[in-house]
Amino acid sequence: MAPADRPLERIERHGAAALSDTELLALLLRSGTRGQDVMTLATRLLAAAGSLPALVAWRESEFRRLKGIGRVKACQLVAAMEIARRAASLPSAVAPPLHNAANVATFFQPIVLGLDVEKFWVLCLNRKHRLLKRVEVSSGTATSALAHPREVFRIAVCEGATGVVCVHNHPSGDPSPSSADLQITRQLRESARIIDIDFLDHVIIGRTNADPTGRGYFSFREGHLL
Repeated sequence: MAPADRPLERIERHGAAALSDTELLALLLRSGTRGQDVMTLATRLLAAAGSLPALVAWRESEFRRLKGIGRVKACQLVAAMEIARRAASLPSAVAPPLHNAANVATFFQPIVLGLDVEKFWVLCLNRKHRLLKRVEVSSGTATSALAHPREVFRIAVCEGATGVVCVHNHPSGDPSPSSADLQITRQLRESARIIDIDFLDHVIIGRTNADPTGRGYFSFREGHLL
């Protein structure tokens, strides 16, 4: 590769936005192996994952399956992917309007990307349905996350919220509600009535390719279960 075409030289001259996904990965990898330059290694890595977003969910062991990626490189890649995931999940400076389940799902997609356990969040909203605070209430196993109404609405009261939206993810990708999901939603609905805080929705986040409806989320409000 001509020096001017190397990713390091290109990022210095043109900035990161000008680089391809393969070139960006090559910069993270830094070097190839005997008989395989770094661009070839980056190309193989991208092909194995299928896409750059898919790499965010990879574990160290998955990176190490590729010849040319050892323990140190695998750990560096895992760290880089975790930084990307955390940065994408940070709330923006301007609170987003969360008027419906589709907006909630769009807001949460980068947050749940790569998670292999269920997590449960409370979104505290003001009267205009803008986000006051996002709080992770629980983190469960690969198949369940528990949330108690007492904790959910304690947070809402402390934040001065007039309404709440509860959100959790299904690592399987299928957002169809389980019997436990239906039960906790009924409990949350009854608790909200008692303390006079609007329980606006409970949204389950999955993936479009695993959702029978193709939407990638399930809304209890839209399903007439609230």
